[in-house]
Amino acid sequence: MPDKGPKKKMSNRKFLALWIPALCVVLALAVAVNVLTQVFRPYVDLYLGGGEMVITKTEGSEDWESEYYTLDYKDKKETAAAADALVEEIEGEGIVLLKNNGALPLAAPAKVTLLGRDAADPVDGGSGSGSVDPDKAVDLRAGLERAGFEVNAAAYGVLADYASFKEELTALGSQRVYDHPRGVITMDKGNSTYYIGEMPAEGYDGVISSFSAYGDAAIVAIGRVGGEGGDLNQDMKGWDDNYTSGQHQLELNQDEKDAIALAKEHFDTVIVLINASTTMELGELEEDGDIDAIIWVGSPGQTGFYAVGGVLSGKVNPSGRTADLWAADFTRDPTFVNFGNFQYSNLSAANAIGNGYFVQYEEGIYIGYRYYETAAEEGFIDYEQSVVYPFGYGLSYTSFDWAVSGQELGEADGTISLEVTVTNTGVSAGKDVVELYYSAPYTPGGIEKSSVVLGAFAKTDLLQPGESQTVTLTLEVEDMASYDYKNERAYVLEAGEYTLTLRTDSHRVKAGCEPLVDKGGKTVVYSGENHRSSDAAPVTNQFDDLSARFSAAPTEGSALNMSRADFAGTFPTAPTAADMTADEEVIAGFQAYDPKDHEDPEAEKPRLGEKNGLNLIDLRSLPYDDPSWELMLDQLSVKDMEKLVLNGMYATVDLSSVGKPATVDFDGPAGINSYMTSLSCTAYPSEVVIASTFNVELVRRMGEMVGNESIANQVNGWYAPAMNLHRSPFGGRNFEYYSEDPLLSGAMGAACVSGAASKGLYCTVKHFAVNDQETNRVNGGGISVWANEQAVRELYLRPFEYTVKNASASVKYIADSQGTMAEKELPACTAMMSSYNRLGATWAGGSEALMRNVLRDEWGFRGLVITDFDLYEFMYPDQAIAAGSDLILSTDAMKSLGDTKSSTAVINLRKACHNILYTVAHSHAMNGIVPGTIISYTAAPWEGWLSAANIAVGILLTAGAAWVIIRVSKNRGKKL
Repeated sequence: MPDKGPKKKMSNRKFLALWIPALCVVLALAVAVNVLTQVFRPYVDLYLGGGEMVITKTEGSEDWESEYYTLDYKDKKETAAAADALVEEIEGEGIVLLKNNGALPLAAPAKVTLLGRDAADPVDGGSGSGSVDPDKAVDLRAGLERAGFEVNAAAYGVLADYASFKEELTALGSQRVYDHPRGVITMDKGNSTYYIGEMPAEGYDGVISSFSAYGDAAIVAIGRVGGEGGDLNQDMKGWDDNYTSGQHQLELNQDEKDAIALAKEHFDTVIVLINASTTMELGELEEDGDIDAIIWVGSPGQTGFYAVGGVLSGKVNPSGRTADLWAADFTRDPTFVNFGNFQYSNLSAANAIGNGYFVQYEEGIYIGYRYYETAAEEGFIDYEQSVVYPFGYGLSYTSFDWAVSGQELGEADGTISLEVTVTNTGVSAGKDVVELYYSAPYTPGGIEKSSVVLGAFAKTDLLQPGESQTVTLTLEVEDMASYDYKNERAYVLEAGEYTLTLRTDSHRVKAGCEPLVDKGGKTVVYSGENHRSSDAAPVTNQFDDLSARFSAAPTEGSALNMSRADFAGTFPTAPTAADMTADEEVIAGFQAYDPKDHEDPEAEKPRLGEKNGLNLIDLRSLPYDDPSWELMLDQLSVKDMEKLVLNGMYATVDLSSVGKPATVDFDGPAGINSYMTSLSCTAYPSEVVIASTFNVELVRRMGEMVGNESIANQVNGWYAPAMNLHRSPFGGRNFEYYSEDPLLSGAMGAACVSGAASKGLYCTVKHFAVNDQETNRVNGGGISVWANEQAVRELYLRPFEYTVKNASASVKYIADSQGTMAEKELPACTAMMSSYNRLGATWAGGSEALMRNVLRDEWGFRGLVITDFDLYEFMYPDQAIAAGSDLILSTDAMKSLGDTKSSTAVINLRKACHNILYTVAHSHAMNGIVPGTIISYTAAPWEGWLSAANIAVGILLTAGAAWVIIRVSKNRGKKL
């Protein structure tokens, strides 16, 4: 081949055209990374870790005690082990024995066969903020084997194979992708699935021969999932191969019925285990004599299945009670037709910020047992045909007798107190739950009232056979008042007979316990200064706009209030075309918020940037309205305040101007966990299991344990507990909420918050308020919820109110200039999270009626309110802080304030900062800090990595530029 000669070199022009853009791109990327890491610093700190706080005490205070809260355990490992043990204890007390013909407990070492997909693929928790890491969770087989049972490996193997999966990495972490899918709720994406996913009965054909060797009992596991951002399906058309008309997700499907039939065919003892955090239709199983026992285990969390084994073996005597009524036919429930997807026909981007979804609570106060007990008393339903298990129901392996040993019936401003002696009359140790209900006088056409309402409850200690314990149940007389939004616009305790009954559940009066009748004299109206003693200020209507949407008789364009006086004539119906037409007031509520429209021309701008020498630690334990707070707030600049308010995404920022440390706040209702980091503490049973314990002290211990975990893991705030109600069994987040009953929910929440606060962990109680379905929660500008004010106050606000008024904890503080440590009891509920939904047409987080008038003024709440994750246009920060919310769950790179200059805006910012600072001051974020302490922060690890990368890039760019210059100079003038 001919010699081609030397390769021709690239011209300088071409060389420069190639390398100058390349070097510029590298430079631009380096600049962009540096800018973006600062703009999104809160995100980066969460993912990669922030700087460490450095505490420098001033001379003379070095030896002062400054650990206001201490870890009860040696280290993280010991804390985690203690938490795991507590999970097992909670599950053991929350399991409800629904049916037992004597088959339980099983005598270990029994040989058992597990049937049903959930035996190998259990529901440990829900999806979203209350999720549980399944890789850390104990499964049913392990729980049974630890209890001494031998499990049929062949049958279990075919279930495990059927439920096989592969891991897939998503934006929210690793998720399972099943070969045979089951339903999964995906957050707000509209692509949730609703497959039951049960293995067809023929899947057992190859292992039926193994049944006889493990024939002491068949345990059939039935499960249902739940999750954030979606609800359960009211119609399974398209999701079940054996679909029948009207079939919904909470009834047994054909594959599950076939598995149960297989068990009945081959086993003398059949036990059904319900692994779901909502109720299901179980009437056919309850009536089936071949089903020997049914136990409900909820979602057991990390180690709860150990307790399931304990209950089946008899090591643990079940003492849980149903936190919801279990109806026979969910489609006949008054909430059924007003739950789900309803959209306004005349709202769109052309005339609003969203296309507007809504839901109408036509049932009013009549949800759960309040409906079924009342409707039965009025003769509208046959209770035995309509209800499978009442609220507050649960069986035991032993028996108990009760006797009233003391009583006190107070006046309108007093207390009702009953002392009940409980005696274990059976043959095994166990715990019992005493439930006190009241029945208030009702006049047809007057204030709506349920025929029975839970007024108090108490759980005994573990009683040995023959042992007795006296428990005390107390009920404030004023708590029996009903809210009259139509006439008195206040709580009213009407004259007449109030009947008190001790019951084993919402339906059955305990044998031998006669009803107590208190004949109330005059009607008491708790209005003006004669408000209830628990209120901080007079209580009156705040939600007339909601109530106005309802009528007492069928009216076109109005929702109908269901009334006890005429259940048949007022029973809820689905929204009509007229209901789906938004009026001018609703359209006005769906307009963009402009802070200029809300300026107070007479507002005076407060002082800014003063040098008053106060730090946050100086105000710890001081009353919220102490003048020192105003002096310290004067030290803030607008920039300080804006920075604090807008950067609430799983954290609050540090402010050197007032000595405020940064905090870390994480999800969720199942225990401390984080979407943004690898941190995942112990996963507790679902909240409905926790409520089913009916054990306030146990739940307080749970809060204290989470507080210990927070100290061990340097987490200061916890987005929990969640306190919304189980309005419908189809609620996707029912696993995350306690109960259908507001008192039970409130008592559990207050206990949890008190326990956590005893360790300095502030609980961000959520979702405030009336956030009881997930469908369309953020679509179309947030779902509008319509309910009359009686239902809003007596049901949906009540759990939050109870927690605000009753949660308390001891707070340690430095009392003098000598470093003396003192202690005082303070309210423990100092944080709240608002909800996505609207109350009527007003976003909850921007509702002054809710956030300021009710929460702060009427209830006396002191502390911060944070929004739910603020990713949506309709959640305006200006509106939030104007209404009484304080902290935006976002960053200042994602959300901004439209006004930071007007006096009104600065005043709103100042109030928000006051609330945030008050909460942080009374948390373990202050550990190690005493008056005079100087707080600083080391550089975050990623800042070191970024600096190293910047140096490397700088060297690379310098070398590259030098090479370009040398190369161009060397070749200049040469012929190329």
